[in-house]
Order: sequence, then C-alpha cells, then structure tokens
Amino acid sequence: MHKSQSITVNPRPKTGGGYLFLPKRWVRGSFLKWLRRTHGWFGLWGASLGLLFGITGILLNHHEVMKIPAAKIEKSEVQLALPEPLPADPKALAEWLGQEFGLDARHAKIQREPARTVVWNGISVEQPPRWQVTVRTPRESVQAEYWPGNRSVTVKRGTGNLFALLTNLHKGVGMGIGWVLLADTLAGGLIVLSLTGILLWTRLHGGRLAAAGLGLGSLGLAVGFAWQAAGG
Repeated sequence: MHKSQSITVNPRPKTGGGYLFLPKRWVRGSFLKWLRRTHGWFGLWGASLGLLFGITGILLNHHEVMKIPAAKIEKSEVQLALPEPLPADPKALAEWLGQEFGLDARHAKIQREPARTVVWNGISVEQPPRWQVTVRTPRESVQAEYWPGNRSVTVKRGTGNLFALLTNLHKGVGMGIGWVLLADTLAGGLIVLSLTGILLWTRLHGGRLAAAGLGLGSLGLAVGFAWQAAGG
C-alpha cells in the first residue's frame, strides 16, 4: 500500500478589497471598535449642540425670504442726562452705559467720528465730533449717540424675546471668545463625524478606501475649481 502524501497549499494573499496598504494594527477589531465609539461620542455631542444651531439656523435661513415671525425685538429710545464730570472718551461712555443698564461693556463697539465740514442746503456747516457706542448681549442691545460737550446722550435700546436670544447665540452676538470656541467644537465634531463615518463605511478595506478617497478628491477639486471660477 502506498502512503498518502499530504499536500500543503499556501493561501493566496488578500487582494482587491483587502488591507494590503494599511498597518497591521489598524486591521484588528479593536481599532474598528475604537472608531465606532469615537463616532458615537462625537455624534452625541454634535446632536446636543446641533439641536440649538439647527433650530436657529432655520430662523436665519428664513430671515429675508419666507420670513418666520418668531424673533421679535422691542425697541425704545430715551434721552439720558450724563453725570459730572462728562465722559472724557468713548470708552468712559461705554463703561457708564454698562453700569446704567447692567451690561458688560468690555466688548463694546466704539465708533469715533472727528469734526468735519458738511453741506446742508447749499450751506457749509461745521459738524462737531460724534461718538457712537454699542453694547450688546444675546438678548439686549444698547446704542448711544453722543456729541461731546452735551450733557445728555441719546440711547436706543432693544430687547429680544426667546427666539431672538437663540438666534443671537447662533451668530455669537454679544458673546465672548469662550462661546466662539464652544461653537467651533460643533464644527470640529462634524468634521470628525464625517471622517469616521467614511472609515466605518469602508470597513478599512482597500477597494472602499480607494473609492472614498477618489470621491473626496473629486469633491475637493470641484470646490477648488468653483472657487477659482468665482474669483476667490
């Protein structure tokens, strides 16, 4: 009797759709699990903050066309007497406005116009300098117009409702750098969600990764050409 001989067949290497160009540590299940968790946590944060920006984004989208009459602002105008001594500069006027209305005037917007000659009904008139100070919060705005030397100042005040407050939060009106950076985390979270979502779709297989790279590259080229055509 002849002894049977065992034949060993070496497995063929994984080709199309495999992991040929990825580091070995990336093809393990633990990396994909970490990718899913990262995608999920960023999705939770994006959903929480995105709810606010989504609602207010709808209001802003309908600001000019098909207006939604949700955000309302009550406006008033008063003439206020200034204390002695009179404000020496616009910054001092901004600080007084902040104390008078209980607002934070550190980020007040200041416009200072020097004296100039203007023509009124064909007659040249010397116009004195003018200060304009605006102090804003997400819900309230105070704008003062002052001619240096006067003992009173004209103040225009606006107070918004809840929807106006949310809309101003969306735009970052009256907010400091902390809120701007917080809003940036939403944009960053959307970028991470997009990238991890694409990687999860590809499952790190070569064919799908190549297709995703080709799609993103084509989109990037299209945006670049459009920007160049628009004269950007």
